[in-house]
Amino acid sequence: MDQALPNPEAAERVTSREQDATRLLLLLDGACEPVSDAEHATPGLVTAVGVVRTQVRLQKLDFWLRNPDYLADELLTKYEASNEARLLELAGLILDSEEPEVRRYPMLRHHFGAYEPLDDALAVLRSAGLVARRRRGTVSRVRQHDYFLLAAGQRVVREVLQQAPAFQYYVDRVRLVLDLADGRGGSQLKKQQYLHREYAEAARGDRIGSVSVRARARLEMLRGQAGDTGAKDHG
Repeated sequence: MDQALPNPEAAERVTSREQDATRLLLLLDGACEPVSDAEHATPGLVTAVGVVRTQVRLQKLDFWLRNPDYLADELLTKYEASNEARLLELAGLILDSEEPEVRRYPMLRHHFGAYEPLDDALAVLRSAGLVARRRRGTVSRVRQHDYFLLAAGQRVVREVLQQAPAFQYYVDRVRLVLDLADGRGGSQLKKQQYLHREYAEAARGDRIGSVSVRARARLEMLRGQAGDTGAKDHG
């Protein structure tokens, strides 16, 4: 077991159980896929309205949601591949603001990448009848966890957004995260996130460091290149 002392960044902003529960409920609502007829017939899932399959996928989507600096940097990567101006603009909206500092809640580096214990937050949602979790595999070996959004959970999401419009931030960010995920599974997302040096080199048990400084420098470089290209096109 890794006994290294925690990085000073481990003392950075952390979330409460209630914050995690709200964020995860909004993530499940935005990221879920349809439930099969067989699953609907399973006890406790009759009212299920959607599912996010595998804990790995849930954790990797949550990583981008909790780390706007990594989200913006990924937008820049996609911009470089597609040259789609909208992506550069979206990255700029994040990096030109204080969002990478104010909205960032770093995650721990675990054996298989970014990880944060979800059991407490999920227990809040499950005890309230908003979410259900099902394990696949055998008694001795669980292959994966699936997370089901129940109809009551969907109703609560609508009520939360109506009563507290500030939570629309997470709805918008979930859409952006899913657009970046582009249908990739958890393992594929993990490989993509490992491309960041700060992510890959973090010691197990430490919180994964920020990329905001590097991402902002990259943004300015790409803006400059885009400006040079535009000037040449009009020259």
